[in-house]
Amino acid sequence: MIKPNKKTIISVGGSLVVPNGGIDTTFLSNFNKFIRQKLAQDNQRQFFIVVGGGSVARHYRDAGQAVLGQELTKDDLDWLGIHATRLNAHLLRTIFRDIAHPFIIKNYEIIRKVEEAVAVGAGWKPGWSTDYDAVLLCQDYGIDNLINLTNIEQVYDKDPREHNDANPIDKISWADYRKLVGDDWSPGMNAPFDPIAAKKAQELGVKVAILKGNNFDNLENYFDDKEFIGTIIQSYNKQ
Repeated sequence: MIKPNKKTIISVGGSLVVPNGGIDTTFLSNFNKFIRQKLAQDNQRQFFIVVGGGSVARHYRDAGQAVLGQELTKDDLDWLGIHATRLNAHLLRTIFRDIAHPFIIKNYEIIRKVEEAVAVGAGWKPGWSTDYDAVLLCQDYGIDNLINLTNIEQVYDKDPREHNDANPIDKISWADYRKLVGDDWSPGMNAPFDPIAAKKAQELGVKVAILKGNNFDNLENYFDDKEFIGTIIQSYNKQ
């Protein structure tokens, strides 16, 4: 359950903001409404929102490779993704501009004093995803839980796009989750929560809830400690 009077970190998958086909204004409108409703219910609540790159990053990656006729370096791929996250973050900050911190968080070695109701974060530097950046915010601001909004309902024991017998997982330990996704990060990697972020979250004892981003009734249930569809990842041996 998300308790009142507490900072909440939400990692928003870029595919929710910019799926193939353009910016999803329906999602953004519903997300805007949801966050503002939560703030209206408790004026002590504060949201840190970190957003990914979505299809913008993939389009730039594909364009670079098409012109060069070869694979781009990992650093170049990461920087294209980082700048895509910053464009998406600026869009979100614009939507929340009346209640948002005036600067996008993009350096996670600097702990800003954020007094506004909403702060928006983007990518930082090569080698780390926005999931990892969201975990760093947990460390910086002493927050022990994180919501990861994605385009899937739950984590599965194998890729459901390739295996018809894949089973959804309601709860899983960090140790078991990391066995599923491995330990290596690559630009554009398709994992519910990236391996480097998972390792850091395990070290910090952060609980992560994987939820489908466009199901706001389900997200409401999670906030209200009601039955919800999703996957909880945490170190159960430390609870």
